[in-house]
Amino acid sequence: MSSQEVLNSASTLASYNVMLQVMFRVLTFLLNAFTLRFVSKELIGVVNVRLTLLYSTLVFLSREAFRRACLSGVSGSKHSWRQVINLLWLTLPLGVLWAALLVCVWLWLLEIPNVHTIPHYGPAVVLFALSGVQELLAEPLWVLAQAHMLVRLKVVAESLAMIAKCCVTVVLVVFAGEWGLYIFSAAHLVYTGLLVLCYVVYFARFLGSKEAADRRFPLRSVSDLLPSRAEGEPLVDWSLARLTWSFFKQSFLKQILTEGERYVMTFLSVLSFGDQGVYDIVNNLGSMVARFVFLPIEESFYIFFAKVLERGRDVESQKQEEVSIAAEVLECLLKLVLVIGLIITVFGYAYSHLALDVYGGTLLSSGTGPSLLRCYSCYVLLLAVNGVTECFVFAAMSQRELDQYNLVMLALSVSFLVLSYMLTWWAGSVGFILANCLNMGLRICHSLLYIHRYFYSSQWKPLRGLLPSPFLLLALAVSAVSTAMSEAVFCCDSGWFLRLLHVAVGAVCLLGVIVAILLTETRLVQFVRTQLLPRYRQKHS
Repeated sequence: MSSQEVLNSASTLASYNVMLQVMFRVLTFLLNAFTLRFVSKELIGVVNVRLTLLYSTLVFLSREAFRRACLSGVSGSKHSWRQVINLLWLTLPLGVLWAALLVCVWLWLLEIPNVHTIPHYGPAVVLFALSGVQELLAEPLWVLAQAHMLVRLKVVAESLAMIAKCCVTVVLVVFAGEWGLYIFSAAHLVYTGLLVLCYVVYFARFLGSKEAADRRFPLRSVSDLLPSRAEGEPLVDWSLARLTWSFFKQSFLKQILTEGERYVMTFLSVLSFGDQGVYDIVNNLGSMVARFVFLPIEESFYIFFAKVLERGRDVESQKQEEVSIAAEVLECLLKLVLVIGLIITVFGYAYSHLALDVYGGTLLSSGTGPSLLRCYSCYVLLLAVNGVTECFVFAAMSQRELDQYNLVMLALSVSFLVLSYMLTWWAGSVGFILANCLNMGLRICHSLLYIHRYFYSSQWKPLRGLLPSPFLLLALAVSAVSTAMSEAVFCCDSGWFLRLLHVAVGAVCLLGVIVAILLTETRLVQFVRTQLLPRYRQKHS
């Protein structure tokens, strides 16, 4: 597959992932708005912070390193898919070990919620861990699908699973509200179970079909999906296993950075369960764009960079055509996420209070809710830049550099935990976001230095993508001042008419920013049209 074909496939994957994440976020958004009317914020805090942390920790530590190593390793021809499949099946016993350890911690070392206000905590912990182990059954199939760009499979599987989860939650909340945590445990088991079922059914029909033959798919039958030893070769590729170990050490630290505030809340009890619930709802609102736009782009273009670039080799030692494409894509991606992040920061400040009041009423719009969302709007900008820079860095680093970066991640993890505790003691829940901003800034600096050194002796300067046009910056500055004044005059204790005027001011300002982008960022617009809009690309291919 040529580098241009890889780029087209990665772009299609990113586009479908964005649409998928949009649907997920909208469904979750509506589901949270619905459940807020039926359950307490304490229950939401336990589910969305403590139990979700258990699940995410289990699956992340069990599979993240395998995903990165295998997707990177299979980009060349020297690795056997039989050995890759065998390596991926190790995620299952590893997940069982993590499940046993984490269940013990969650049941015996952490504070147990009040049984009268939050019933069935113990069984819920076990069921959430079981759902994580259940999801790992599909891991070899997921990697196969990602490596061969079977983008529709992921979209269909995760869409069906998410819709089923929402339906189960709504039905049980309305008709069996006394079940408490059993409601969310059952819904999560349905989600992971249906996800695995979709992958299994797809590959059972796909393997041996004409489509598989046309794609030159490396596996022929369902039995090839099971672990087995090929004659004349080791059970696993040990070079790939060592790379997995490097990523594993890194993933452990990255998990602390990603979910650090939840670990601090869970293990240090700096906030009550009710405050945790409010923080999590605001956090989910603030991270919607980061999750349904930036994360899919990061995941998809990591695959692109890993396939196009040879890991651990400098620019001069690689194919210059492929390096040129990688540099151009990196520059456009940096410009894209920077522009989106700046728009969110500017408009998020002036519309945080209104958004929370419409979404959850005074439960969210009073107290620290608006301040949390405003801070998160600034944090999204850092998230956007960090996602793209790190996806390139992790695809280009050698194994030795990855091992060295683990020390950087360790220092960042320790500093983040310390900062989270200190800033939370000083500024309440806002301190979590401030600590995230500081650490994200340090991670960005490290990645930018690596990219600068990587392209220093070449003609390509992809970091120019972080320099938006002056006219666009002027449009954003005018929008920031105009919307802030509009909020002071029209929002938010006034009637609906004045609130609509506030929204109208924002709409006019946003239109002006979009016009500025179309006039001054023509290269970015062309990249989005040709690489991130599947229908447009298919029409002009």
